[in-house]
Amino acid sequence: MIMKAKLFAFPLAAALLSACTATTSLRSTDPQLTVAVNDEAPLALGNPVQKTYNATSFGHYRFKATKQGMEPMYGLIPLKFNGGYLAADILFFAPAMFYNLREVYPYYEFDVENGVIRYKRNADDQWVSYKPTAAEQQHAKNYFLK
Repeated sequence: MIMKAKLFAFPLAAALLSACTATTSLRSTDPQLTVAVNDEAPLALGNPVQKTYNATSFGHYRFKATKQGMEPMYGLIPLKFNGGYLAADILFFAPAMFYNLREVYPYYEFDVENGVIRYKRNADDQWVSYKPTAAEQQHAKNYFLK
């Protein structure tokens, strides 16, 4: 009986840990643009790029979008609140709320020329434009220039 419990515990733990990530598609209005997110290597956005990021409650995903001949764009990637995770955390493991209440949207588009990042939940939705605040820009710039 104990062996069966151990065999069940591993897949359950793996499923719970994988549930705390989200995959997104990053693209750009300019095929020459590269984007660095946190401490990851810059991504060339000539074509959309699929990335998976951990959910977070208090953390941020800082970005630096660069194109040769232009000033870099800095900011924080807008994250969506995940009410489903909150409900599951309350029901099953309340301390998880400190780790997984926000996650990336499924779609992002970087537009350095206009200084905005666009995001949406579904492929057919209209883009929501977001211009990072001066404080967010400075926070990200400090992070990348450290």
